[in-house]
Amino acid sequence: MDMTQHDAYVVGLDFGSDSVRALVVNTQNGEEISSGVSYYPRWQQHLYCDATHTQFRHHPLDYIESMTDAVRTALSQLADPIVAQIVGIGVDTTGSTPAPIDADGQILALRPEFSENPNAMFVLWKDHTSIKMAERINTLAHSGDYPDYTNFIGGIYSAEWFWAKAAHVSEVDSSVAQSAYSWVELADWIPALLSNNTAPQKLKHGICAAGHKALWHESWGGLPAQDFLSAISSTFDGIRERMFDCVYTAEQKAGDLSPEWAEKLGLPPGIAIAIGAFDCHMGAVGAGAGAADLVKVMGTSTCDILMVPETDIKDKTIKGICGQVKGSARPDMIALEAGQSGFGDIYAWFKQVLLWPLAHLAKTDSNAQQQLDMLSDWLIPQLSEAAQSYSPDLHSPLAIDWHSGRRTPYANQRVTGAISQLNLGSDAPAMFHALVESTAHGAKAIMDCMTEQGTRVERVIAIGGISKKSPFVMQLCADVMGQPIAVVESEQCCALGAAIFAAVAANIYTDSANAQQAMASKICKHYQPDQQRHQFYLQRHQQYQSLGKFIEHHSTQE
Repeated sequence: MDMTQHDAYVVGLDFGSDSVRALVVNTQNGEEISSGVSYYPRWQQHLYCDATHTQFRHHPLDYIESMTDAVRTALSQLADPIVAQIVGIGVDTTGSTPAPIDADGQILALRPEFSENPNAMFVLWKDHTSIKMAERINTLAHSGDYPDYTNFIGGIYSAEWFWAKAAHVSEVDSSVAQSAYSWVELADWIPALLSNNTAPQKLKHGICAAGHKALWHESWGGLPAQDFLSAISSTFDGIRERMFDCVYTAEQKAGDLSPEWAEKLGLPPGIAIAIGAFDCHMGAVGAGAGAADLVKVMGTSTCDILMVPETDIKDKTIKGICGQVKGSARPDMIALEAGQSGFGDIYAWFKQVLLWPLAHLAKTDSNAQQQLDMLSDWLIPQLSEAAQSYSPDLHSPLAIDWHSGRRTPYANQRVTGAISQLNLGSDAPAMFHALVESTAHGAKAIMDCMTEQGTRVERVIAIGGISKKSPFVMQLCADVMGQPIAVVESEQCCALGAAIFAAVAANIYTDSANAQQAMASKICKHYQPDQQRHQFYLQRHQQYQSLGKFIEHHSTQE
């Protein structure tokens, strides 16, 4: 396309846990000129999920319908000449969020016979039904009978990741196992869907999902060998040749927008569709991250990305993290991924506990429902205000942030959350402070895991809803971590990162570093650590670590 950034716009699509966001961005300066958000209708009804057994599934129609609605909402705010100058689409998603496909590349849940079967749908990142499979993968990888395929993903394979989920579903549901030709990540499927390239032989796979979740690494020729995959599960027999050999960075094209999808979305046909990647990786690019920047995506969970020049890491492998992959964020850097399985989710859980009596009453009392609606918005801000003026000591309530298991350091989805050091004077603000403090200690544990193995963290950058909404959480994180935290201005930084890659795929920029320099979000606020409080929280961090060791030692084994 013969265009310059002066008259070109791109769309960033961000598929989150609850909704999809569409962001239209000016390629000249990164200005966000319109946006649309659409919540997944079936997910809103809690369909296909069972929280008690940590089963969380997304129907592919939720993605299709919400994406269409979000894009059309964003475009409705623009004049037709602007829409005509949109030249590309970038895509980021949660992950690992895989689904089974048939030989034509159709997600099984889109076939009538599987339309209500959760096992035929996308297995959301926080689904932990495959713990036993993850443990089997780790046992095999560390047995000495195979290459240690966990070497570049921190040494431990997680129940949140691709092969564990695919194996679990295949072994518990023979109908899915028999009909599944292969499996696909959401981050790869959306670009393929938009470009009509879902057939397994045509679908292009991103290095981000492949390297961090599917054990792809060039040193052993791509994906693990078939004998290893068959050892994980006999349902995987022959799957290696039905998967993929080539991987791509998000700077590259997955294809062109098909006429069918151009009509559905209201976009020009034939525009570039960039290779997809995970939200946190694109969020790091949208935040302007460069060498030695640690980007924290802070929402219901966290994902942390540390950008490392290849010359800094050389042949070193970093243990206890969620992978080190060159090109999963910016193609010229290695991205170290880590994160916390629970962050904002933990605050929401505490709110639900406190509101339970009123929520129960509201089932039969309309007045109680009105009060519940009011208190639901009021409670966390009030707890934050009270907790901000609370002064803990070494005997104050202390919590562990593993309510959804532990992602990093050293993944373990069997561990659980805890609150200790309670007495009859422990009130709600004190307990809320302990929970927020625990998430800050979890953030410090991740940073320490990386720096203690010789990597540099020169700047911490925060993006995501909590970074903009909660000064209390952010200041406590700065105090516990002992690091200044820079907050990014954009409220849709992941979608902005996706838009940056769309601009490269559309040949507006030659590479993502140049596109990032022009389009990335600015910093809007800094939180400086209080050194006196930091010294106190260092003592609390030792208590946190001791309590965590006790909890892990006594965790349920089944």
